[in-house]
Amino acid sequence: MPERMVGQHLPVLMREVVAALAPRDGGRYLDGTFGRGGYTRRLLEAADCTVLAIDRDPEALSYGAEMAKDFGGRLHTVAGTFGYLDSLAAAAGFSPINGVTLDIGVSSPQIDTPERGFSFRTDGPLDMRMSLSGPSAADLVNNLGEEDLANIIYQYGEERLSRRVAKAILRARAESPITSTLGLADIVRTAVPKSKDGIHPATRTFQGLRIAVNDELGELARGLAAAERCLAPGGRLAIVSFHSLEDRIVKNFLADRSGKSASVSRYAPPKDVDAPSFTLISRKAITAQPDELAANPRARSAKLRIAERTNAPAHTPKGA
Repeated sequence: MPERMVGQHLPVLMREVVAALAPRDGGRYLDGTFGRGGYTRRLLEAADCTVLAIDRDPEALSYGAEMAKDFGGRLHTVAGTFGYLDSLAAAAGFSPINGVTLDIGVSSPQIDTPERGFSFRTDGPLDMRMSLSGPSAADLVNNLGEEDLANIIYQYGEERLSRRVAKAILRARAESPITSTLGLADIVRTAVPKSKDGIHPATRTFQGLRIAVNDELGELARGLAAAERCLAPGGRLAIVSFHSLEDRIVKNFLADRSGKSASVSRYAPPKDVDAPSFTLISRKAITAQPDELAANPRARSAKLRIAERTNAPAHTPKGA
C-alpha cells in the first residue's frame, strides 16, 4: 500500500527507512530532519520507543509540539540543525542512540508554501531559508558578485550555463532589486533555453541558491560525522538523498568509514588506517518501489543508504 500523507507531506521510502532502523521497545531514535514527522510517527507506532526530533524550521517544530501530545512523552523536539545532532542529543540527555535517520533537502510543505520562496510554481518572496533566519536567496542574488553567483549556480545547481545566468541577474538587478520567485525565474528563462526533457529553465538555479542559503552540503557532511560520534554500537544510520551532490557525499563517507574507500590502500600500515566505524547494510542505494513511484513522483530521485555502527571509535578528522 502506498504511504499516506502526513501533514501534507508524503514521506519518501518510509517502509524502507523504518525497516532499516528496526525500532524496538525501549530504543532511542533520532530524526534529524523532522519536517512533518512522517518517519518519526511511524517509528513511534512501530515500537514502544522514544524519538528525539530535530529541525531548524520553526513551523516544523510547532507541528512537532502538537504531534508530541499523541505519544505520551515518547517524542521530544529540539530546535537546531542536524549537523550538530550529537551535541543536541547530549544536551537533551538522549543516549544511547540506536538509530539516526536523515531526509536531506527541502520538504514538501516548504516547497508548497509560496511565502517560503522555495518554488517558482507560484509567486512569493525570494527567501528559501529553512530556519527563517540569516541571509535569504534575495540577499545572494542582489549582493553577490557575478563570479560568486556563477559558482554557486554551477557547483550547487549543476547548471552548465551558470555564467549566462549570473550575467542576466546582474543586468536585471541594475534596473531594480530581484525580490520574487517568479521574477528570478523569468530572468533565468532569458539565459537558459527550454530543455527537451521538460525541466523548467530555472530549476537548477533555484536548487543552487537553496543549497547555498542553507549550507545544505556542509550540513550533510557535519551530520554524518555527528551521527558517527553518537550512535551506539549496532545502531543504524539511514539517509535519504535526492540528487547526486548529496548522494555522493553520503556514499563516499560510508565507503571511507566502512573501509571500502578506493583512497584507502590495503597495503597501508595498520597503524595508519582507522578501524571501520560502520558496516554497510546494502552496498547499493535503495530506490522506491513501483507502488510508491505511482503515488509520489518525488520518490523518483530518492536514494536510501544504510549502515550499522561498529564498536570502533569514531574516525579522527585528517589533520586533527
